[in-house]
Order: sequence, then C-alpha cells, then structure tokens
Amino acid sequence: MPGDAKQVTAGLEAAIAAGAIDRATADRLTPYLLPGQQADPHADPDDERLRLVTGFNDIFVTIGLVMFLGALGYLLSSLGGALASLAVAAAAWGLAEFFTRIRRMALPSIVLLLAFVASIFAAVPALLDGGLRSPFDIGIEPLPMMLAGVAAALAAWLHWIRFHVPITVAAGVGALAVIVLALLTRAAPDLLQTHPLPVFLPLGLAIFALAMWFDASDLKRQTRRTDIAFWLHLLAAPIIVHPILTTISGGGESSTTQAALVIGIFLLLAAVALVVDRRAILVSSLTYLAYAAGTLIAAAGLQSSSLAMSTLAVGAVVLLLSAAWRPLRRSFVGLLPDTVRQRVPVVA
Repeated sequence: MPGDAKQVTAGLEAAIAAGAIDRATADRLTPYLLPGQQADPHADPDDERLRLVTGFNDIFVTIGLVMFLGALGYLLSSLGGALASLAVAAAAWGLAEFFTRIRRMALPSIVLLLAFVASIFAAVPALLDGGLRSPFDIGIEPLPMMLAGVAAALAAWLHWIRFHVPITVAAGVGALAVIVLALLTRAAPDLLQTHPLPVFLPLGLAIFALAMWFDASDLKRQTRRTDIAFWLHLLAAPIIVHPILTTISGGGESSTTQAALVIGIFLLLAAVALVVDRRAILVSSLTYLAYAAGTLIAAAGLQSSSLAMSTLAVGAVVLLLSAAWRPLRRSFVGLLPDTVRQRVPVVA
C-alpha cells in the first residue's frame, strides 16, 4: 500500500538525491505511489485527463495567491516597474517552495510558475528603461523583448530544475519563441505585419512537433509527460491556427467564399485533432468557425439572427465532436499506416 503522500514524495526525492533513481523514473513511479493518483490500466487516453485540481483547497489557495501577488505588485509599482516585477517573482518562487515542492498542489503551482516567468519577463524591459516605468508603458522593441525572452527562458529552466511543474516546458518554449520573433523583427521590422503566416506557421509547427514527441513517449497518458505535451499543444495551437485563418478571412468584410474556406480549414484541423487526440487546435479555431458560420447565415438572408444561429451551430459542432470523438477517432486512425498509428493513442 502506498504511504503518506508527503513521505512518498520525500522518499522519491531522497532516492533521486542519492542517485538510486533518476527524475524520469521518479515521475513514472509517482502515479502508482501517491494515494488517489494511481495509474488506471483501464483509463481511456481519449479522455485527455489533466491534473489541475485535486480538491477545492487548490481553488481556495489559488484565489489567495492571485490576490496576494496582484496586491504586492500594485503596492510596489509606485517604486518602479522593475522592483514590483522582481518582488512578485521572488514571492512566487518562495510560495512555490511550500505549495509546489511540499504540498504538490497542481493549480497553485501553475499560477505560481506563470507569475514567476511573466514577472521576470516584465522586469527586463523595465530595468533597461531605468526601472521606474511600468513594463506595460514601455513600447515593444526587439532588443528588450529578446533580452526579456532570454531571461524568461532561463527563469523557466531554473524553475523546472527545482519544481518540475509540467507547464514550465511550455513557458520556456514560449520564451524561446519570443526570442525568435524579436530576432526576426530586428532583422526585418515589418515582417510580422506584412507576412505573419511564413513566420508564425513554422514556429507553431515546431512547437507542435515537440508536443508530439512528448505524446509519443507516453501513449497511455499516465505520466507527467502527457501534461507537458498538453501545455505545448495549447501553446502551439493559436500560433498555427490564427495566422492561417486570419490570412484566409482577410482584414475586410468576409465573403461566402472566405467563410467556406475557413470551414474547410476547420474540418482539416478537426481531422488532425482527432488523429493526435488533442482538442486544443479546435478550441483555437472556434471563434473563426462562428464568424464563418455567421457570414453564411447572413448571406442566406437571416442577418438579424446570424449571431445567435452561428453560436448555436458552433455549440452543436462541439457537442457532436464530444459525443462522437471515440468512433470518429477509430475511423480516422484506422485509415493511417502502421508507422503513424504506433505514434498516436489508439482508441479501442
């Protein structure tokens, strides 16, 4: 029988420190040893389970953390944006020593990680500007953004070494993406505005490929690696989806042809989501789907009801996909070659 959660965690950490096992082995053992977190051999990977809340206390603590860190940053902002950001980062790290490292609370750990990395990111432009102005009042320049990305990536790496919160990998990759975008902006200032698709699409696909690498290493989705993959998919999805659909929809009034193309792209993304068993791509494209549906409904002469009817249609699509996810996955995965099926979760 597994022992007390704190004793199990302390034992695993001691085993890692002594060199008896490595961190990856400890991560694989944790679901079997911690009470209430045993790996279920009959668990369906299609459920896309995510470790966010282990009890209402997680939500209660998260509310307190948001209030405390928000108030701390606000009270110190009069002394300078850099000081306020660094103070919030230090407080987030200190609180993580208890709520993440000792209590192992999922949702508070996510909030503390985001607060820490975001505060480090915000502190760099403020420091370069003299440390007095708020980071939100400083214009986005390539060099400050690049240095902020480097600092945030380093902060995420240090946080991962200490706490191993799954979302940390996505935060670090996001910081690296900021560095790439800053370098491109410095080389060609108008590139992101004039040609966003060739910039963001390869970046999003690279993050998607990294997420798939983590997914392929845990097809049963029973270890921490599947959580890492989830956050990477959540990061990659908008970077891939928004440039494609905004390019198709255009900046002006949408036509029925553009709306049909958006729906076609959504169907293609739905096929990809079904194959890899991740819904993040679909979530990122729902707004565009609603806009396209509204355009087609308005073109049919139902202008006054287009918003309500498009929302109804998108809601129906979401419910239909949710209800039919497993049979749809079975159909799509069954069409794939064996080399691909071996790298994605297989539905029974």
